[in-house]
Amino acid sequence: MKILVTGGCGFIGSALVRQLIRQTQDTVVNVDELTYAANPAALVECSDSPRYHFEHANINDFDVMARIFAAHQPDAVMHLAAESHVDRSITGPADFIQTNIVGTYVLLEAARSYWNGLDEVRKAAFRFHHISTDEVYGDLPHPDEVSTGEALPLFTETTPYAPSSPYSASKASSDHLVRAWHRTYGLPVLVTNCSNNYGPWQHAEKLIPQTIAHALAGKPIPLYGRGDQIRDWLYVEDHVRALLMVLTKGRVGETYNIGGHNEKRNLEVVQTICDLLDELVPLSPCPLEGEKPGEKVKSYRDQITHVTDRPGHDRRYAIDAGKIATELKWLPQESFESGLSKTITWHLSQMRDID
Repeated sequence: MKILVTGGCGFIGSALVRQLIRQTQDTVVNVDELTYAANPAALVECSDSPRYHFEHANINDFDVMARIFAAHQPDAVMHLAAESHVDRSITGPADFIQTNIVGTYVLLEAARSYWNGLDEVRKAAFRFHHISTDEVYGDLPHPDEVSTGEALPLFTETTPYAPSSPYSASKASSDHLVRAWHRTYGLPVLVTNCSNNYGPWQHAEKLIPQTIAHALAGKPIPLYGRGDQIRDWLYVEDHVRALLMVLTKGRVGETYNIGGHNEKRNLEVVQTICDLLDELVPLSPCPLEGEKPGEKVKSYRDQITHVTDRPGHDRRYAIDAGKIATELKWLPQESFESGLSKTITWHLSQMRDID
């Protein structure tokens, strides 16, 4: 296939492009505006491939997108281009409305115009795969709020939408647009909603890379509130495997939730990172008052600093990935521990390369 990937220089997008170039014979057309969140360095290994093409473009520009569709004639679209940081959406929601809602609308219209001009065989095979987030569902009951032993619910594909932040509201809006273009115009769409991704090349403002960077730099490691917010963590390579399964095997018009089966409190995530760094890059002994040298070894945990919580901070997300497991036989290959170890090792190797 020839696959048009929007946002292919972002964290998940670049992992998707790398996997397509490494493991398939598909051709990739990467459309990216190269905003602050883009990192072309993540695709250096793909740049010399004859199956990789880059288009520096904004999905809000219909004429440019129509030109790209006409020039490259893709068989599928995988739409990842989005503003994605919750904190930024709280302080400046306009970009999220423009990119995530208006941009998705423009892309849908460009794709629909192109799709309508295909012959019947290619038209039937075409797919528009919209990649979204579990944050559209709002939050779930927290273990601290329910009776001991009570079963906790998970997000399913039929969970009602209840977004909490400008970011999640903009993604919910884009999900609804995609489904409307399927129902109204017949555009063959697929929608996936994933849990929190982590792994190599993630932007430094996200929790895991921020924690690693602050720890190694000797800076305070900020943690919202008590750090009791719970997230389901999904290693990015597992996620992109799932995306490709949905693209090639998923049922048109369906939604598939993708989760890592790794519910962790934010405090637990940060402490685990600190403990792994204590093993891999131990700090020098730092005796406390009244202790003899060598009695107390300084830990990266000492840098954890609790800060004022984010407004409207969802307390718990957790995905039921049973549908994709049953229908498409996808399961994550990485545990949280193995994926986190790979992520930290990658960060340390990047630092050695810089040195």
